[in-house]
Amino acid sequence: MKVVHIIEALGGGVYTYFKDLSTFFGDDEIKKHIETTIIYSGNRKEIDRDKIKSEFSNGVNLLEINMLREFSPLRDLKSIIQLNRELRKINPDVIHLHSSKAGVLGRIAFFFLFKKKKLYYTPHGYSFLRTDISSTFRTIYWAIEKSFQYLFGGTIVACGDTEREIAQKLGSAKLIRNGIDIANVQEQYAPLQNEKLTIGIMARITAARNPEMFNQIALKFPHFNFVWIGDGELRHIITSQNIKITGWILDRKKVLKELNNIDIYMQTSLWEGLPIAVLEAMALEKPVIATNIIGNKDAVLHEKTGFLFNDISELDSYFEILKEEKNRAKFGKNALTRCHELFDKNQNFKQLLALYQE
Repeated sequence: MKVVHIIEALGGGVYTYFKDLSTFFGDDEIKKHIETTIIYSGNRKEIDRDKIKSEFSNGVNLLEINMLREFSPLRDLKSIIQLNRELRKINPDVIHLHSSKAGVLGRIAFFFLFKKKKLYYTPHGYSFLRTDISSTFRTIYWAIEKSFQYLFGGTIVACGDTEREIAQKLGSAKLIRNGIDIANVQEQYAPLQNEKLTIGIMARITAARNPEMFNQIALKFPHFNFVWIGDGELRHIITSQNIKITGWILDRKKVLKELNNIDIYMQTSLWEGLPIAVLEAMALEKPVIATNIIGNKDAVLHEKTGFLFNDISELDSYFEILKEEKNRAKFGKNALTRCHELFDKNQNFKQLLALYQE
């Protein structure tokens, strides 16, 4: 069986997801039954093409095609033609599309194959859930998702519980949660003792992660240290003097060491699919404080592995609880247990494998 994955946004948590996917499906035993090809775009600033080729498993085929995140009729048409050409060469049995842009380009390319294939689509966070755009654009994105699902069919493979609930309103949907390599992440775990309580986030500094709110929280709690692990186009919004921005760190071990060095993980996202960074923080036994939105609430158990909040005013009481080391340790242990129960990449990729073989 031949399986092709198509992804435009190969950065951030999605990069980690695909690196782990390449390891699982590139395994010698799996390769006997499934040949995997990953078609991706290398346009994002945080993407290192050489790193992809060196870090992804040799057991999968990698193919780079130019795809843009923004709408561009001429360049999108070129991407569709190139995708269609490559799909004809590969002649896959299964096509799995990831994220909104690849979902559009890939389904059009799939249609012009004129051959029946199994088609799957994972949104990794629907575009119509974005809150940095007008209601008009959200309505347009909803209409695109609804019409493309109706016209081209296929099965939506939601990466989180709430995403599946939304997906079921659009068409046939299944749940296979995002997972992480827990053992690999745990290798970077080490006890720490910060002089000041340190709160961190690991993400690209974009509207989706709400750097303005993160900055407001740091200003409200000047006696705590804050760390933003990453970089991005909205870096200028972060002005609070108690926030350290690490910049892009391309070495994964160094990234996880930075993550281990915080006391509390904070996810201020406006919208999510199921955030890999939150899962990695949980695997490092960090309590998580996160906005009460789709994705975050599928990972964090309120008052057990961390806290979900709707307003900054709620944070005083949560920080008061988590200032105590014994409370952080208890929440962190609960978080690791939850990772093993629901977010183990080996269990979740086995579910994906079974889905392809149905």
